[in-house]
Amino acid sequence: MDDDAAGRAQADLVRRALEATGIDPGRLWVHYFSIGGEAGELEIEAFLHHSLTLPALQRDLLAHAANELLDDRRPPRIPQASDLLDHDEQDGSEGGQHGGEDEDGTDEP
Repeated sequence: MDDDAAGRAQADLVRRALEATGIDPGRLWVHYFSIGGEAGELEIEAFLHHSLTLPALQRDLLAHAANELLDDRRPPRIPQASDLLDHDEQDGSEGGQHGGEDEDGTDEP
């Protein structure tokens, strides 16, 4: 794939991801600009619609910014039981006992 084809593919993937998640292109541009992107907001819009090409570095910064915004939209992962048990042990609590119960199973006063 040559650089022009790679640029079109990146533009399509970013545009589709924004559409699927409801992320505003303006929000993407602000994040892109905050991490060092040099293209203006109108240039990004034009790139996403194949009206302008961007250098590979700027495309990669845009892809990086989009991925960070997409990560924010992804729901948190569900931990495995072992992760929860390890976490409880690190906190000093024991996973097998419920607070308020004495060793013989009766409630403490």
